Amino acid sequence: AVRFTYDATVTTRPGMRAVMSADNDPDSDATGVDRFSMPQAIPSYLMALAVGVLEFEPISDRSGVYAEPSLVVEARDEFIDTEAMIVATEALFGAYQWGRYDLLILPPSFPFGGMENPRLSFITPTVIAGDKSLVALIAHELAHSWSGNLVTNARWNDLWLNEGFTVYLESRIMEKVYGEKRRRMEDVLGYQSLLDDIESLAPEDTRLLVNMTGRDPDDVFSNVPYEKGRSLLVFIEQAVGREAFDTWLRGYFDRHEFNSLDTAAFLVDLQTYLIDHHSEQLTLEQVSEWINQPGLPATVVIPTSDVFTTVDSLRSEWLAGRLLADAIPASDWTVHEWLYFLNNMPDTLSIEQMAALDQAHALTSVGNNEIAHSWLLLAITNRFEPALPRLRSYLLEIGRRKLVVPLYEALMKTDWGQPMAVEIFEQASPGFHPLTRGSVACVVLPDCDK
Repeated sequence: AVRFTYDATVTTRPGMRAVMSADNDPDSDATGVDRFSMPQAIPSYLMALAVGVLEFEPISDRSGVYAEPSLVVEARDEFIDTEAMIVATEALFGAYQWGRYDLLILPPSFPFGGMENPRLSFITPTVIAGDKSLVALIAHELAHSWSGNLVTNARWNDLWLNEGFTVYLESRIMEKVYGEKRRRMEDVLGYQSLLDDIESLAPEDTRLLVNMTGRDPDDVFSNVPYEKGRSLLVFIEQAVGREAFDTWLRGYFDRHEFNSLDTAAFLVDLQTYLIDHHSEQLTLEQVSEWINQPGLPATVVIPTSDVFTTVDSLRSEWLAGRLLADAIPASDWTVHEWLYFLNNMPDTLSIEQMAALDQAHALTSVGNNEIAHSWLLLAITNRFEPALPRLRSYLLEIGRRKLVVPLYEALMKTDWGQPMAVEIFEQASPGFHPLTRGSVACVVLPDCDK
C-alpha cells in the first residue's frame, strides 16, 4: 500500500550493464555508471535491479529485449509480437502509462516465469521455445502494467486483485493477437490447473480473500488467486455483457491509477459503477460468494475448446488400443494440445505404451520445456527408465519452481525416486535461486529451512 518514486545511480565494472524497473536507456554504452529515474509511484516489491553482460535488441520504438549476447537475437525473435500485445491492451483497457516496455531475459535459475517490474519485465528463458508457443507469459507480465503496477493490491490478502485481473487481461490479449481458438485452449488448461490446486489445498486457501495473519505471503501463491480470480471476472463479464464489463474495467484502471486498494474498495467500485446499472443481471451477493467462500460457486463459467474435444477422442482411442501411437496426428499440434493430451492421461500407463509414444513423437527429447515437464511427470509416475537421463539434465539446468518442484514431489512419492531426488538436488542446489532451493529442500529433505 506504500508507494514511492526513486532515482538511482548504479556503478559496475566497465563492460557490465545495469538495468532497473525504471527509465532504462537502450543506447547505454556500458561505461560502468548507469543512472535511473522512476517518476511514478510504485510499491516496494516492484523496485528491481539486474547487472550483467547485456545487449539490447529493439522490437519497436518503445519495446525491446535485454539479454546475454548468446541469447538476445533468439529472444527478440521469440517475443517479436510484444508491440502488438501493447497495442491490443491499449485498445481494450487504456493507454500504456509507463513509457517503454522492455524485457530482460534472466538465467535459467530464475525461480519464476516472469516478474512484472515496471518498464522492464524479468523473464525466464524457459519460455523461449522457437515457435512463440509460450508467449502467453509475456501477455501476462505486460498485463500487470495495468493490473498490479498501475492498480495494486494493498495487502497480500488481496493478491487476487493483482493476479486474477492479470490472468483475465492475459486471456483477452491472447484472443486479440492470436485468436479465440488459442485463447480457449489456454483458458481450459488454466481452469484444469485451478481444479488441481483446489483439490490439494486446505479449504480456507481456496477463497479469493485469504487470511494472511502470521503467514508468509509466499505460502498462498497458488492457482487460486490467478485462475479463480480470472473465473470471477469471466462470470461478471458474461452476466452483464462484454461491452458493459469492458467499460467498467477501463474506468476501474482510470479511477485507481497509481493507487493501491483492497477487496472492500474493489467491491465498492463494482457496486457503484457496474452492479447498480445492471442489478437484474448481477448482485453483490453473487460476487461476495466468489470472494469469501471456498472452492468454486455454481455460477462458474467452465471454459471449453473444440480442439480439445478432438484430443480427448484421440487419447481415448489410443488408450483403448484402437489407434497406434504413430497414427496420432500430432505433427501439427500446438503446445496446448500436447499439454492437454499428456496432462489428462490416467495415472498408470504401461512401459509399452510409454515407449510407443516416445518412439512415435520423441517426447523425451522434446525442446519445449512445458511439454517436457508434463512428459517427465508421466515418466516418473510410470518409471519409464529411458526418460530418466533427460529428467536428470532437466532438473540440473532449470531453476523455475513451477517446472522443477512438481518433478521432485513426484520422485519423492516413489521408493526408487527418493535417493535420485536427493542426489540431484545436492548437485543442483548451488545453482538455484534461494527461493527454489528452499522450496525443493522442503520436498526432499526431512528437515528444511526456507
